[in-house]
Amino acid sequence: MSEHHTLYAAFAERIDAVLSALELEGALPPGTSRANVSVEPPRDPSHGDLATNAAMVLAKPAATNPRSLAEKIVEHLSRDPLIESAQIAGPGFINLRLARSTWTDELAAIAALGGDYGKSAMGEGRRVNIEYVSANPTGPMHMGHCRGAVVGDALASLLEFAGHAVTREYYVNDAGGQVDTLARSVHLRYREALGEDVGAIPDGFYPGAYLVPVGEAAAQEFGDRYRSAPEAEWLPVFRAFAVERMMAIIRADLQLLGIAHDVFSSEAALQAAGKPEAAEAWLRAHDLVYDGVLEAPKGKEPPDDWEATELPLFRSTRFGDDQDRPIRKSDGKWTYFGADLAYHMQKAESADELIDIWGADHAGTVKRIKAAVAALSEGQGEPIPFDVKLVQMVQLLRNGEPAKMSKRSGNFVTIADMVDEVGKDVVRFSMLTRKPEAQMDFDFAKVVEESKDNPVFYVQYAHARIRSILRKGADENFAPSAEHLGLLGEDDLALVKRAAQFPREVEMAARTREPHRIAFYLADLAAELHAFWNLGNADQQKRFIVAQDANLSGARLFLAAQIGQVIRNGLALLGVEAVEEL
Repeated sequence: MSEHHTLYAAFAERIDAVLSALELEGALPPGTSRANVSVEPPRDPSHGDLATNAAMVLAKPAATNPRSLAEKIVEHLSRDPLIESAQIAGPGFINLRLARSTWTDELAAIAALGGDYGKSAMGEGRRVNIEYVSANPTGPMHMGHCRGAVVGDALASLLEFAGHAVTREYYVNDAGGQVDTLARSVHLRYREALGEDVGAIPDGFYPGAYLVPVGEAAAQEFGDRYRSAPEAEWLPVFRAFAVERMMAIIRADLQLLGIAHDVFSSEAALQAAGKPEAAEAWLRAHDLVYDGVLEAPKGKEPPDDWEATELPLFRSTRFGDDQDRPIRKSDGKWTYFGADLAYHMQKAESADELIDIWGADHAGTVKRIKAAVAALSEGQGEPIPFDVKLVQMVQLLRNGEPAKMSKRSGNFVTIADMVDEVGKDVVRFSMLTRKPEAQMDFDFAKVVEESKDNPVFYVQYAHARIRSILRKGADENFAPSAEHLGLLGEDDLALVKRAAQFPREVEMAARTREPHRIAFYLADLAAELHAFWNLGNADQQKRFIVAQDANLSGARLFLAAQIGQVIRNGLALLGVEAVEEL
């Protein structure tokens, strides 16, 4: 992979070299920690291109005041040919303006790196397991799963681009009672497919029409062998058959969103392999599980059916939980928490870090599962970093009114319905236009609106506009050229400066595990491109194609092509294809 230092990293190295020189001169004590020295764009672009807090954080160890240390740093920096000016601001911040060549070189770097521009090696090949979606295999994918699916998938792409080795995992909950309900519902549809009149679907069964073809497939597969067989005989067969069929439907639904997982882990297989028992044995040996009685449920009197039962309890209070949690139920079966614990232990065996994307309704379990994973992974050496990202529900609207449900599923809007109506790219981009922990409205009318209030359209329009400029240039015999980039003015360079933030945005988004930052960045870049375009309406000299100036037109077309490249790179991380025209 071609490696390109971010501009900020390159100038951080130059500032670091100045600090080393100051150590040699005796102005800084040798070996002073520079961990808190930052180099970033100033909040207000009118202050310059870069700002550093070096003098502020190093003045104390240098036993001097920030301004006088800043003066020494500035004296060195102003000798650097790539730094046009270095000024001290306020208590001792240093603002730098960079030479024009820095920005034109960055444009050339974008052209040279193409799809790799913004790629980073910061992950150093660390193995990150990201588990997302993990919907129960009892029905087609619905809107409730969509946001977590997109956030998880975009995070996986982002971390890969930033140099991590990523595994995309889906945990199939195929061991609980809901899978027996699914098997019974499919058996009913199977009897129906064999010509029986099954009447209304009984309460407690899955009523959706999506099970009709599954029942028909079962009739083809098994004939009438299980039509009147006792449940004990057909239940395990139908359970496996139904899960396999439902997972095929779920995979096809995810495919519509451009999502494919590397690993599907089965809860039933995990239990068959004795993983929960192994986890329990380890936790008992380390005094993290003990046999105890849960407190009665909160309230004045315990309910009549409540009785004190001794259960194996995980010491989650040690880790900030409000009570210890059972890992088995009174019938000896694993609780969801007990099974989940063993599953995370299994994942930790082949990863350096775990990330789970969960619905916000699971917020209550975060502390205890994190505690359990910390305890278990400590037993395997280093405690393994484990992060849970909570994703809020999405409210579906149509022109501001709640959206109608789907015919296929009976009681919810499926992902297939959504993609069918507005397209994969609109669904994916929309899901990343808010932080995942913020509530979100998805209005079918708004997300396809052609207005600047709709970031999905606004970013795509920027790319389409660039492609149209390049086509028009070709029609008029102007080609993008890096030969006369010196002709670009301040407004042109402002666009380059925004594009040059992309590698840094990638690293920040990867570090904070926040893929929505890329969507926000693209909206800003698109806004600057449209603003620049509008300058050309008032002033012909500001147009991308200046008919009487082939050199300037070539430089501007080169600029346009590179902004387009950065938009494509950003959209690719979100799993969105850039459009050629609108």
